[in-house]
Amino acid sequence: MAETNRPLANRILYGLLFGVLAGLATLGLGQFSPASLEFMRKVSTKVFDPLGQVFLRLLFFVVIPLVFASLAAGVAQLGRLDRLGPLAGRTFALFFLNMAIAVGLGLLMMNVLRPGDHLDAGAKAMLMQEFGGAAQKHVAVSAATPAVSLAGIVEMFMPKNLFGAVVGHTNGTLGDILPLILFALLVGVVGTQLAVAKRQQLLSALDLVSELMTGIVRLALRLAPYAVPLMIYGVIVKVGLDILIALGVFALGCLAVMLLHLFGTMSLWLRLWTGRKPLAFFRDIRGVLVTAFSTSSSNATLPAALECSKETLGLKPSVSGFVLPLGTTMNMSGTALYEGCVVLFVAQVFGVDLSVGQQLTLLFLSVLSAVAVAGIPGGSLPLIAGLLVTFGIPAEGIGIVLGVDRVLDMARSMTNVGSDLVTTVVVDAQERKADAA
Repeated sequence: MAETNRPLANRILYGLLFGVLAGLATLGLGQFSPASLEFMRKVSTKVFDPLGQVFLRLLFFVVIPLVFASLAAGVAQLGRLDRLGPLAGRTFALFFLNMAIAVGLGLLMMNVLRPGDHLDAGAKAMLMQEFGGAAQKHVAVSAATPAVSLAGIVEMFMPKNLFGAVVGHTNGTLGDILPLILFALLVGVVGTQLAVAKRQQLLSALDLVSELMTGIVRLALRLAPYAVPLMIYGVIVKVGLDILIALGVFALGCLAVMLLHLFGTMSLWLRLWTGRKPLAFFRDIRGVLVTAFSTSSSNATLPAALECSKETLGLKPSVSGFVLPLGTTMNMSGTALYEGCVVLFVAQVFGVDLSVGQQLTLLFLSVLSAVAVAGIPGGSLPLIAGLLVTFGIPAEGIGIVLGVDRVLDMARSMTNVGSDLVTTVVVDAQERKADAA
């Protein structure tokens, strides 16, 4: 989130606080006047929830075109795949490893803490009734899905009717995201083989679609300061304090595991592959981390990261100039971690049990979808909605975490940027060893 978007973030946080306080006040009033509490629950269902849905539906609008355009462009812009060389090979391998470890830590934390289980069965049933809608059919399908098999995987990623699967069968559901991801990757790979002029035309078209969808997300975010308090108020007056406790555990757990990945996993990388002392390294990049935390934007922090890599860390300009710009858009460990945690949390809230195989699939998809996230506030929300539907979870469930999403945005960005710099240092060390050999 750039500096100019701080007032928006502040208004969303103030709106969240107002919605929470209003919800608590209504619950308190309901202790003395149950009729008033019941009346406000009806108002929330009939008035507040539909208004909040306007915000959510704007995000749902952009899921399919945004995922396709972002992933396809991300692959196509790499150029000829056979000419990327060892530098790119090391870089992309570390990108994937970094994000996979981050998501794995997040999923492990969610399985240990299980914040969604702080809601009793009655509260979960009420949330399913309020937010499920047509998506309840997906839950039934998910529950009836047989064990993971090779034929099942082929069917998930390669349906006979691609557009039918992607578009969806009713106007109340989102389409399947898995075949869309595979199709976007195929378009991007083939796009790298095109002549330069044609590849630029493809990239221009994809970038235009991505820019248009990003504009719709920005438009939706203007409604967030009003939609967030309406939705959180409705959830509190219907479910009670349980949802606040669950959200608090979820937010603290996410923050803790992000810090663990940044200062734990990345310290191990520094020790194993570079010989640098982690404390000295993080002291050297503290200015960049503060910039990422305060701006909540990897893109806004890129100039500071490039300067630090060359002037303070002494990295080769050819390495930092290649790895850091790519990492700003592709090496999103904090974002991937958060996406996996949100999907598992909402699944727990709605009582949808994801098997080990499904969670491994979630890890892989979180890494892929994080690459497609637009570099703007709330850019991950459409992708999270798509992941929720993929696993048979009501996409409207993202409304539950919208408030804490703003709080965790700064930590996500700091984790992304810190991991980018560590990855750059590791690649630089490997390049120097290869040159020496």
